[in-house]
Amino acid sequence: MRFMRSLFAVPVLVSALFAADTYKIDPAHSSANFSVRHMLISNVPGRFSDVSGAIVYDEQDVTKSSVEAVVKTASVNTDNANRDRDLRSPNFFDVEKYPEMTFKSQRVEKRGDQLVAIGTLTIKDVSKQVELPFELSKAKTPMGIAIGVSASIKINRQDYGVAYNRLMEGGGAVVGNDVKIDLNVEARPAQPPPASPKPAEKK
Repeated sequence: MRFMRSLFAVPVLVSALFAADTYKIDPAHSSANFSVRHMLISNVPGRFSDVSGAIVYDEQDVTKSSVEAVVKTASVNTDNANRDRDLRSPNFFDVEKYPEMTFKSQRVEKRGDQLVAIGTLTIKDVSKQVELPFELSKAKTPMGIAIGVSASIKINRQDYGVAYNRLMEGGGAVVGNDVKIDLNVEARPAQPPPASPKPAEKK
């Protein structure tokens, strides 16, 4: 009977060994960078520096992985104070009314050598399904095990209600509609919640 109990315990042990791990996104080493065409002549770069969330990574089957990410819109930075105030205003992100942008994956697909996260991108309470091609790496660092994710996507800001649209005299928009977004994320194993203190024994 002891042998049979041990035998039945093997699948449970194997499942535990290869279960997906949860990693917490490290805001200090993560950012959402973007660039947009300005007056048809240059690309203006910027970034959102406050990125948080969690990645569930299944190393044995990456298609069982998932991600939820939150970007604080007030963290936008283009290294120009006047422009940043405008981006935070109702002209663009309206950060007081819409303080967060989010991405929540529904599934991960492997297409040849390419990994793609399919999920919902929400900006200014407008949600649309997008496909996010990404690369993933895992390494042992001086601060412990970490995973890194890099991804790129292009969206039309008008689709998400970021609708400022000033035209130039000769034609063309002051700010382009197509926005390229580059995500660079580091994540580390989520710390388990502290154990609840045991109730004091009655004497």
